[in-house]
Amino acid sequence: MRAGLVQLTVTDDPAANLPETVALVRAAVAGGAGFVLTPECTNALSSNRAKQREVLRFEGDDPTLAALRDEAARAGVWMLIGSLGVLTDDADGRFANRSFLIGPDGGIVARYDKIHMFDVNVSETEVYRESSGYRPGARAVMADTPFGRVGMTVCYDVRFPHLYRRLAQAGAEIITVPAAFNHITGAAHWEVLLRARAIETGCYVLAPAQTGFHPEAGGKGRRTHGHSLVIAPWGEVLSDAGVEPGVTFADLDLAEVAKARDRVPSLSHDRAFEGP
Repeated sequence: MRAGLVQLTVTDDPAANLPETVALVRAAVAGGAGFVLTPECTNALSSNRAKQREVLRFEGDDPTLAALRDEAARAGVWMLIGSLGVLTDDADGRFANRSFLIGPDGGIVARYDKIHMFDVNVSETEVYRESSGYRPGARAVMADTPFGRVGMTVCYDVRFPHLYRRLAQAGAEIITVPAAFNHITGAAHWEVLLRARAIETGCYVLAPAQTGFHPEAGGKGRRTHGHSLVIAPWGEVLSDAGVEPGVTFADLDLAEVAKARDRVPSLSHDRAFEGP
């Protein structure tokens, strides 16, 4: 299976973002990808909650979701929509940061709501409170495809290795990590975290990312790290998209999953222990 990772620089306007996303999805298909992946916040990236309430839609009404489902069906490919911000019926009004696995008929095969919220103080000027706008998910998700079992995660999840171990021990062979990774933490941690998750689990790790500067109405905007990566089960970087929007490709061979796990079968070596 050839994976095509779409790297985007979205704004806070879903309608303006969609044509570029569709164009790059089509470029991925033209390059031979049978599994096309987009990053976190494919429809819009913003910390302005009023703007989000204005532009976000419920899942059934989201035009980005509808358009990308149509693209998957038109091309007959599998697609991971890394995540979309969608409205919910939650009493507190918070949104969901939801990842979608789309089948080649355009149907939604699986949904995953991001579990871990990015509530951090990167610096005096870089403060994020994702949980103020998004409510966390509570369920790990894995889906079967003809090319392997896919475990679904999003961005900040990558710092919580127990989630990845659980997915791998449940049978995941490919783990997706769509992201809008902060440019400061990304430079320090992005690649090493993804390689660690691949090595620990013996999985392919596919991480399509946002990149560059993302303007937003009434705010200062933000920067993301880029460098969409595909990591092999033994930890090698198979592709790195750099910092420009575009598509990067990698060919997946699931025999490499079995090979890595046979060499170091750590997934079967858990032991109970006491303390601390």
